[in-house]
Amino acid sequence: MTISIDGQRLWDTLMAMAEIGPTANGGSCRLALTPEDADGRRLLLDWCESLGCTWRVDRIGNLFIRRAGKRDDLDPVAMGSHLDTQPKGGRFDGILGVLAGLEVFRTLDDQGIVTERPLELVVWTNEEGSRFAPAMVASGTYAGAFSVESTLAREDRDGVTLGEALDACGYAGKLPVGEPRLDSFFELHIEQGPVLEEEHEAIGVVTGVQGMRWFDVTLSGQSAHAGPTPMRYRRDALAAAARLIDRLQAHALADESGDTKITCGCLDIEAASRNVVPGDVTLTIDLRHVVETELDALQALFERELAAAGETFGVTVSQQRIWASPVVTFDPECVAAVERATRARELPHRRMMSGAGHDAVYVSRVAPTAMIFVPCRDGISHNEAEYATPEHCAAGAQVLCDAILERADRAS
Repeated sequence: MTISIDGQRLWDTLMAMAEIGPTANGGSCRLALTPEDADGRRLLLDWCESLGCTWRVDRIGNLFIRRAGKRDDLDPVAMGSHLDTQPKGGRFDGILGVLAGLEVFRTLDDQGIVTERPLELVVWTNEEGSRFAPAMVASGTYAGAFSVESTLAREDRDGVTLGEALDACGYAGKLPVGEPRLDSFFELHIEQGPVLEEEHEAIGVVTGVQGMRWFDVTLSGQSAHAGPTPMRYRRDALAAAARLIDRLQAHALADESGDTKITCGCLDIEAASRNVVPGDVTLTIDLRHVVETELDALQALFERELAAAGETFGVTVSQQRIWASPVVTFDPECVAAVERATRARELPHRRMMSGAGHDAVYVSRVAPTAMIFVPCRDGISHNEAEYATPEHCAAGAQVLCDAILERADRAS
């Protein structure tokens, strides 16, 4: 029997969720554990409860919605993503993976199908990290990368802890973190890059996630008057920062494979003034690569170029690595299930690595995991202009449904 999801119903559901925390330019703002996030969760639960699903919340707010199977003693096959957004986020990042899971539940309910294993739809808390840093902290805590206590103590910019926010929005649960154990986990997501659209592919069969390392960098020179101070006597911290950024950019652009990625996302000049030589500068460096040994080499290059920039411009330099996520390889069997589903539906596709972090990164530490990508217009994400077509959303949900069914009908 061919089981087909309802693409129009999925689209209508996506658009209904987007009306919770709408932004002026057509996006969404549901920061983690705000009233808007709580409203989004409540809407999802209303939809799931109407199907007879049950739900639980763990101590850090991760939401687990269960559809019973024939053998509820077996570990569930899970799918999901997140409902929280960036401050000016789009309508698809994270939300697609959750609402496609809901569509799987609805489709199975329409057909009267009960899988051998139970199914679990998961909403991970604070994936974006835009309110409580770092990103993916709740799935990371579920997987044992962070302690429950440290996660609950993380503060937003107003000094509100994650634990306090959970209490305030009503999602401080009692389920021990790390439960339920999962047989496997599948996450559908927009690509957040341009490759699938450029290559006219409908599905990305995601084999893993590139490694990432974040650094905070400080350069300290000497503030001085822009007029009387000769160039050769200056200790210009911004010039040193510019040299560092230029050298790192040149290295990344020289990599014809495109696997080397270097980003300076934040730069701050202390007491900036147009006629003052910058004395103190702080910046962030984001290094990414698909091979762990190459990421090691990239970090070594960054450290050498930082030291050289400091020496050239007479400034002292320091750096601190504040986060590292190793290269992740997803479970071959789960990846193969996604690829089989894609081929069976005759959808144009490619195997690919993810350039961004996702909850699946941490979940893969404790359960077999795979991801499915669909194209997004111009590769734009974390932006109100983010868009995926109804057809691509439906195709991704169909592949998710088929892969889930294959995995969930295993009795052992």
